[in-house]
Amino acid sequence: MVSRFLLHPGDFYKSITHAREGFFFPTSFLSIATLITSSERYALPENNAVSTWVIKAAFWGYVVVTLCVAVGQYSFVFAAHNFELKTMMPTWILPIFPIMLSGTIASVIAETQPDLDALSIVTAGTTCQGLGMLVAMMMYSHMVGRLMQAGLPNREHRPGLFMNVGPPSFTALALIGMAKGLPDDLDVELDGTPDAPMIRTFAIIVAVFLWALALWWFFIAAIAVLSSRPKYFHLGWWAMVFPNTGFILATASIGNALGSAPILWAVTVMSICLFSTYCFVLYSQIRAVVVQDIMYPGRDEDVEDH
Repeated sequence: MVSRFLLHPGDFYKSITHAREGFFFPTSFLSIATLITSSERYALPENNAVSTWVIKAAFWGYVVVTLCVAVGQYSFVFAAHNFELKTMMPTWILPIFPIMLSGTIASVIAETQPDLDALSIVTAGTTCQGLGMLVAMMMYSHMVGRLMQAGLPNREHRPGLFMNVGPPSFTALALIGMAKGLPDDLDVELDGTPDAPMIRTFAIIVAVFLWALALWWFFIAAIAVLSSRPKYFHLGWWAMVFPNTGFILATASIGNALGSAPILWAVTVMSICLFSTYCFVLYSQIRAVVVQDIMYPGRDEDVEDH
């Protein structure tokens, strides 16, 4: 991508302002979210003041930048483009995805932060997660309207329907994780009774509701793809991996919260299937570059073919 933009001045602006390709720009921030959470889990030493500060600074910086992306990109789209309902695709959700993952980051890092910082991080994470989920719900209404009015998308872009699995899955995952990260002695009403256990129970209930919505979208997308399998690779194929990762992690969190061994065994099977899908999509992308199905003039996401 860097080579492309360096060799062709002006392509970067054309890319981020393109009516279709521009929606893929926010996915770069999803990688940053993964780097933050993985650094917390695997790279930085535990119980270290510097590590705690670095992760906290990364979280707040991520929140600010992704809020600017969510507001800025949607403001630009509303002003610069005119879309018809029949062209609606799940990629319209992507600008809100990065800030929604603030809740997922908060669910991972809150437990390692001091109580006061953990409370502020969970509050911010819940706020961002709520914003992302509510915007996604508005987009869902357009998505269902499009499916009712114009039918399923072109077969080449049906894997993108799996993007609809992401918002409820990551919200369920974040709610359980953030509730778990609250201080055990949290007393909101100052009546001497800890509120954390009640909040955690409520988080599990809401997570199960959202998990059911994700399951419904998963089957809608799976049936659509299997009924007419795509022939040529598109970046939307990766929607069969990332959103479903959130779905599996949410299932694992619910299984752990409920102490259900059958659910956790199902998660193991789902994880094996997801890894196989990842390998297949990765192979397909490499092959697409070799045979010039992508990274070739007239063959990328800047071509309107749906």
